[in-house]
Amino acid sequence: MTQTTDKKLLPFLAALCLFLAAVEYAIPKPLPFLRLGLANLPVIIALFIMPTRDIYKLILLKIMGQALITGTLFSYIFLFSAAGSLASGLTMLGVHRILRNRISCIGLSLAGAAANNIAQLIVAHLILFGSATRYIAPILLISGAVTGLILGIFTQMFTERSKWFRGLHA
Repeated sequence: MTQTTDKKLLPFLAALCLFLAAVEYAIPKPLPFLRLGLANLPVIIALFIMPTRDIYKLILLKIMGQALITGTLFSYIFLFSAAGSLASGLTMLGVHRILRNRISCIGLSLAGAAANNIAQLIVAHLILFGSATRYIAPILLISGAVTGLILGIFTQMFTERSKWFRGLHA
């Protein structure tokens, strides 16, 4: 990968995060806290093709961009989103660094979904629901596993079939 390509990759993946966050925001949700996690796709891709410092930047840009798109930057909802995205991104980064080629995009996505949900449950327990958090935990964890699996399968298929990704990954 050339230095020019490297400099263009972070803004491109950040813009893709924002686009996918906007798409997800437009999709009706059966419950307000259920999300598909579409904006994590560029983060998973970045794990394979970007240096660690740029992945940190991408995670922060994703958090801020989602907050601006959804209008939650100055609300308590931002705490849920930021905690979940940060936990998800850092978990996926850590798992990828430890396991490298022994884990698929599906495993990374599932690890990220689990970390996201656990972080959000902790925030919910601490600032909003207290012990009643246990009532939403099963729904959140199950839906997170399902959406994490679907996103992981899609990302795995993309990374296996994309000439663009193969060109950057080589």
